[in-house]
Amino acid sequence: MTRRRAKVDPWRAEVLKGWHAVVDLPLFRVFRSRLYDAGDGELSGDTWAIVTDHGDVRFHPKRRAPAEEWSWVFAHLLLHVGFGHADPRTCALKDIDADRPDPAYHAACCVAVERFLRTLKIGRCPEPVPAELPENDEVTLSERWRRLGVPAPFKPVGEPDFRIGSAKLAEHLDFQRSFAIGVAEAATAALDRAGAPRTTADGHVKGPWDAALRWFMSSYPLLGALASGMTIVSDVELARGWDISIAAVSAEAGEIYVNPLARHSALEWRFVLAHEMLHAALRHGERAGLREPYLWNVACDYVINGWLVEMGVGEMPEGLLFDQSLSGMSAEAVYDRIAGDLRRVRKLATLRGRGLGDVLDRPPRRQGRYVDLDAYYRNALRNGLAYHHTGGRGFVPAGLEQEIRALDQPPLPWDAQLARWFDEHFQPEERRRSYARASRRQASSPDIPRPGRIRPEEVVRRRTFGVVLDTSGSMDVKLLGKALGAIASYAAARDVPRARVVFCDAAAYDAGYLPVEEIAGKVRVRGRGGTVLQPGIRLLERADDFPPDGPILVITDGQCDVLRVRREHAFLLPQGASLPFRARGPVFFLK
Repeated sequence: MTRRRAKVDPWRAEVLKGWHAVVDLPLFRVFRSRLYDAGDGELSGDTWAIVTDHGDVRFHPKRRAPAEEWSWVFAHLLLHVGFGHADPRTCALKDIDADRPDPAYHAACCVAVERFLRTLKIGRCPEPVPAELPENDEVTLSERWRRLGVPAPFKPVGEPDFRIGSAKLAEHLDFQRSFAIGVAEAATAALDRAGAPRTTADGHVKGPWDAALRWFMSSYPLLGALASGMTIVSDVELARGWDISIAAVSAEAGEIYVNPLARHSALEWRFVLAHEMLHAALRHGERAGLREPYLWNVACDYVINGWLVEMGVGEMPEGLLFDQSLSGMSAEAVYDRIAGDLRRVRKLATLRGRGLGDVLDRPPRRQGRYVDLDAYYRNALRNGLAYHHTGGRGFVPAGLEQEIRALDQPPLPWDAQLARWFDEHFQPEERRRSYARASRRQASSPDIPRPGRIRPEEVVRRRTFGVVLDTSGSMDVKLLGKALGAIASYAAARDVPRARVVFCDAAAYDAGYLPVEEIAGKVRVRGRGGTVLQPGIRLLERADDFPPDGPILVITDGQCDVLRVRREHAFLLPQGASLPFRARGPVFFLK
């Protein structure tokens, strides 16, 4: 038995055709509105459709009309919300029904929408409308019609075609801002069709920010090298999706994201780009550590804006973070000062917006940048500073120069830090020789007696250290092997033949004194649950055969108990791990 195909309602197809003809246009695409079939009795018989306070459209299911007329109806409704007619902060309401506009105001709004629709030439109006329309705005026209009454030709048929929501909802949706974005996109598309493209090949809008970036490369050597490696992304949809009010930066992608709808002068764009480039080059995103990210971003903004004002780079846009009393302070010091007033700080705005940091923790899209970012930004700032001083191009604040100099001296890698720790606790042993033991290096002159090197037994007992190894299942075996290999090589180079080793997972296992080159071969990751290291520490501290001044090296992934170590010690952790307590000894991070 064959199934019959469901009949397609041709009038419903006309509705959908008219709807897509409108929402596919750049002007209305930004609303992201949805179309619904109104239920039985929801709309009166003489009402075509209404637009809700959420921007969605509900149409009368029994209306029969071609797609051209539906296109006019849908465009008319969406223009109401785009013009802000449904915003309770600007429209007049009836006393008896708070979600519907005053009849005079409704009629005036329909006139304003019709005036705009005639320039767009979208669809065909299903009702006759006077050829001449009043030139007054909605407020002026509605005030007049409240006094004199709405003329019959301009009196809308049916119930009001837009609904009014709460002020909080209107502020959240902000249809007027969305409409401004749609106007900008429609204008750009029209220029492109006319043969005067204003966008790049990848769809980004050109603007004064591009000229500002070129100015740095040609006229400001301090940031010229940085500017040559940065890319400006001016995409309306990207700025809207990431809530970027003016600009933001991703150091990982090497991109500055600007909002094409932000209106600033050329000098202000220079200030904005310099601000974002310094964020990226000084690695503010990576330096946050355990600090609150947005609060750290605000502290860095205060410091950077202070530097740029001192150097006279462009003009600072109104509303940015600047406080003369914080001049000369580091970002860390500013963070400590403002951390006590979180309520006030949350109301401050970065270049991205209020309550949002303009240093992005990840790029908005995947990138193909395969360079050492630390090396790139470090070299760019170092070369820029050298050119700046050589050319005598002006004043550089002492704080900024100190940060650039600090970047030029990157932190020591973990293995060099570990080697320095060994040097602090194990001084090179004085070589002692005795004729009681002949030297083996006399094959060329066997008749000449030479003393051999000796190592007294008491020195062997003194030169040692303790190793507390986390052997729980959460430990990375490869990283553990790398750490033990480094420990063995450094200990052997400093004439430390043995170390006292304690393995710990759920319990402590004393392995005694092991030759340093054999420690790695003795390790077995047991994986018996939680990690408890304090018994291993206590075992070494109380051992009679362990020197009272012998240092202890703790190797763990940080998933352990809170430790109390009463002698010299250090921690060796994987990169990105952290201890559940404040360490009193040095902490080295494996990479």
